[in-house]
Amino acid sequence: MALRPHQRIYACFFLFAFALGGMLSRMPDLQTKFGATESQLGLMLIGMSVGSLISLTLSSPLIARLGARTTALITILGTALVYATVPWMPNMVWGFGALFIAGLLMGALEINLNIETDRREALLGYRIMNRSHGFWSLGFFVTALLGASVRQAGISMEVHLAVTFAIVLVVGFWAMSGIANAPARPALNTDKAPLIALPTLAILPFCVIGMAAFLVEGAGIDWSAIYMRDVFAVEPFIGGLGLTLFAFFMAMVRLFIDPVVDRFGPRDVATALLVLSGIGVSVVGFAPHPYLAILGFVLMGAGCSAVYPLAVSAAAQRTDRPASVNVAALGQVTFVVFFLAPPLLGFVAEYFGIRNSYLVCLPVIVAGLWGARALSRRQEPEYVPAEAPVTPHG
Repeated sequence: MALRPHQRIYACFFLFAFALGGMLSRMPDLQTKFGATESQLGLMLIGMSVGSLISLTLSSPLIARLGARTTALITILGTALVYATVPWMPNMVWGFGALFIAGLLMGALEINLNIETDRREALLGYRIMNRSHGFWSLGFFVTALLGASVRQAGISMEVHLAVTFAIVLVVGFWAMSGIANAPARPALNTDKAPLIALPTLAILPFCVIGMAAFLVEGAGIDWSAIYMRDVFAVEPFIGGLGLTLFAFFMAMVRLFIDPVVDRFGPRDVATALLVLSGIGVSVVGFAPHPYLAILGFVLMGAGCSAVYPLAVSAAAQRTDRPASVNVAALGQVTFVVFFLAPPLLGFVAEYFGIRNSYLVCLPVIVAGLWGARALSRRQEPEYVPAEAPVTPHG
């Protein structure tokens, strides 16, 4: 089956999430293996935050030199391989080191895929940013459903994640071999791109929006299985439904919301979704029954779905600096929050109860509502043609 250029980007998002979600679906088993508390497990996961921050700050010039295809192959296959090694680590210190390497790869992956998506939007003349991130969520849904099933069946982490890597390897080579660099949007700012990408005041509101979305996403992805186990003592499959449905509804909204954004504008859509996120975390925080908690995870997944992609598009389309620099700077703040969520929320869970670890998301969501005012009200996107046509591959 031949893939169009933007469909290869969709595949990259899917495979990245498929590998990451496989590891995160085994969080309860990793906690048992290492004999860790919630806060200790969160500290191990912070290795991804540290690696991502370094990579998001420094990797833009290297990505430009390597190109989209080589960067995609290295980062997507590399992260899948690292995740497969985590269950084999002898202790949490080694686990931290492995996840640090994964974080280095993930930061570059984040810049590469978002920039290519923005450039493909310019060529196609319609939005695909939310749809691209929707395939990330779809990958997470598939792997979360599989993770819940294989945990219920008693399949070991080692076997589960090894098979996950093998799937990513085979499918990844097929999907990524035909990737070609899309031409950059015309540069209205001709200054030399800085070697280090740092946030500016102009993109600070977008960073706040992304922080709110990623904190909710991190709370739903990293802690939902442990929450269901500790609060309601449900069996593994039911415990995994929170993560599965969180990812499913996040995927569905992202895949189909682009026409809604075209009609109502980024600002109104982001505001509505952030409000929905707030309702969802409140439901999870106070849920008296496991199925009500699962409903809360559904609302959280739908609510945080398209908020970050809207912020990415807004940052990429600014003309004060090259798009890769603005996206990297946005990713520094927001992508790291996604991985800072585990230790922060784990600390709250251990000392104040896991329910409260969800309720602490509410003030950040309120801040995100403030940041959403910086998004455009215009209903139709302004697509700037790329510098030259690209011959489709595949």
